[in-house]
Amino acid sequence: MFGMCLFLFRTVKRRKQKICPALLYPVTLLFLVSLLSLPGVLSDSRAYATTSAQYQTLQIFYENDLFGNTDKYYTNALQLTWLSKDLEEYADDVRLPDWSTPLLRLAPFVNEPDSIHNVGLILGQHIYTPADIDTSKLLSDDRPYAGFLYAGLALHSKTADQLDTIELVGGVVGPSALGEQAQNTVHKIRNLKQAQGWDNQLKDEPAFRLSWQRKWRAWAKTADCCLGADLIPFAGITAGNVLTAANAGTEARFGYRLPQDFGSDVIRPGTGVSVPEPSGPQTLPWGRFGLHIFAAAQIQAVAHNIFLDGNTWKDSHSVDKHPVVADISLGLAFTYERLKVTYRHLLRTKEFTRQDDPQVIGSLTLTWAF
Repeated sequence: MFGMCLFLFRTVKRRKQKICPALLYPVTLLFLVSLLSLPGVLSDSRAYATTSAQYQTLQIFYENDLFGNTDKYYTNALQLTWLSKDLEEYADDVRLPDWSTPLLRLAPFVNEPDSIHNVGLILGQHIYTPADIDTSKLLSDDRPYAGFLYAGLALHSKTADQLDTIELVGGVVGPSALGEQAQNTVHKIRNLKQAQGWDNQLKDEPAFRLSWQRKWRAWAKTADCCLGADLIPFAGITAGNVLTAANAGTEARFGYRLPQDFGSDVIRPGTGVSVPEPSGPQTLPWGRFGLHIFAAAQIQAVAHNIFLDGNTWKDSHSVDKHPVVADISLGLAFTYERLKVTYRHLLRTKEFTRQDDPQVIGSLTLTWAF
C-alpha cells in the first residue's frame, strides 16, 4: 500500500504536472492506510493463527473491459482491501483510534450484539473513457473521461447467514485522480495507442460515497461434505456525489467444498469478509482444494452518477444516463487453504442513451488470509 503512494508521488513528479490541493486528501488517506495496516501484518506474521477467525484478509480486485476485447466506458479499476480478523467489538482492533469507538457504536446495522465484526481499509482507482480514444476533440454524445482515486473504511457485521456492511469512501474525481497517467503509462508499456482526449475529463472535485449492503445466505445444501450449493441474495443503497443509487440481486453457487464466505463480487461493499477456507474436513479427497462455479444478477436504480452526470458544482461534459442498469455474470472460483482466486465475466446493460452496445467487463479477484 505504501508502494502505491510512492508510485503516485513519482508519477506526478516525473510528469511535472500541477496537482490541485484535492489530491492531498486521497494521498494522505492512502498513507494513513499504509501505516494502520503495517503493525497488524508484522504482529500476525510472528505467530501462525490456529483458527480462521484469527486471520486477516487481503483482497486485490482488478476489473478491465479488455477481457471483453474493448477499451471504453468503465475501462479499468484496481482496488486493495485489507480486512481485520474477527472481532467481538470494533474497539478490539488496535488500529482504530480510541476517539473513533463512540462514533462506530452509533453506526446502524453493524452493531448487533450477537454478531462478529470486521474492519476493512480500502484504496483504489477507477478509470472511465469514451468509446473513441483516438481523438482529442470533445465527444459530446459519448461518456466523459474521468478518474476516481479513493480510500475508505468499511464496517462489517456478520452471523452465519447474514452480512451487513457500511462503507465510507472519500477521494477525488478529476485530473488529480491520475486517470490519464495510469491509463497511458500502461498503454505505453503494452505498446497500445494512447488515449488522446483526457483534456476533456471531468474537473477536480472532492468525492465521497456512503453505502450500506446486506447479504443473506438464503439457502444452502451440502452432500457428503464435499459437493454443495447455496443462494446469496443481496440489496443495498449508496448516497454521495459519486453515486446515489439502490441495488438488489442474487448469486447462486455450486461446486466442491464451497468456502463459508458470502460469495464472490465485483467492486462494491460487502464482499469477502470471511476467510476463504474451503469447507469440510481436509481428510476428504483433494481436501485442501475447493472449486465452484457461480452465476449472479443485479439490478440498480441510479439517481446520480458523477461519471455520467458530470461535475456537481462545475460545468463539465455529461450525458443522459439510463435510470436503471442491470448486470448478469458467470464465474469460476478456486480455493486452496486460505487462498481464493476468482474470475467473473460480466455483461452490463447500456448506462446512457447514446451508448452503442452493452459492456462486457472481466473481474479478477485474489483473496488471501494470513
